Amino acid sequence: MKQNEYTMDVKIEESWKEQLKGEFEKDYFIKLTDFVRDEYRTRKTFPPAKLIFNAFEHTPFDKVKVVILGQDPYHNDGQAHGLCFSVPEGIQPPPSLVNIFKEIDRDLGIPVPPSGDLTRWANQGVLLLNATLTVEAHKAGSHQKKGWEEFTDAAIHRLADNRENLVFILWGSYAQKKASFIDTTRHLVLKSVHPSPLSAYNGFFGNNHFSETNKYLQSKGITPIEW
Repeated sequence: MKQNEYTMDVKIEESWKEQLKGEFEKDYFIKLTDFVRDEYRTRKTFPPAKLIFNAFEHTPFDKVKVVILGQDPYHNDGQAHGLCFSVPEGIQPPPSLVNIFKEIDRDLGIPVPPSGDLTRWANQGVLLLNATLTVEAHKAGSHQKKGWEEFTDAAIHRLADNRENLVFILWGSYAQKKASFIDTTRHLVLKSVHPSPLSAYNGFFGNNHFSETNKYLQSKGITPIEW
């Protein structure tokens, strides 16, 4: 198969396709495409294939205000839908997401919502990006180091280099490594421990990231997020 056939086959939102078009013809992405297609053909894989690029679909490049970086999609049935930390309507919010909602309540006085679907954030300009965009069912981390990280790093680089006044929210050591290529004179970088039950009480609760994000956006004349 010719390389340009791979490029044509990437079903990703148009502004992101333009920003990332150089990635689609690189060797790593062609190998990644082969790997992912084979996984979906032979194994139960999440999220549903049509939702792999869901984060980009809801948050076009020029609409991004905030980036929240996750690591892997959820690997249990029905949870992953292409937005980090989010679960579809009707699915019980996992513990990390429950803790995120608790911190929003503590920080901003917004009660914990009944739904764990964060599409409403994505539609306001919060890019909910996992570093790895697919996973084999019930096998956490199974699609790491296959090429996804290079692709999603490229997306973060494009934002950091070509946009101004974004907020990058980095929870946990894995996400915080991405701070190395974000210019803090052009963007706000917020860091804390991860919201998982293992670490949330060691600095996630009380980090005020949601109010800090909105203060920064408002200071730049940007509409804040309705968390």
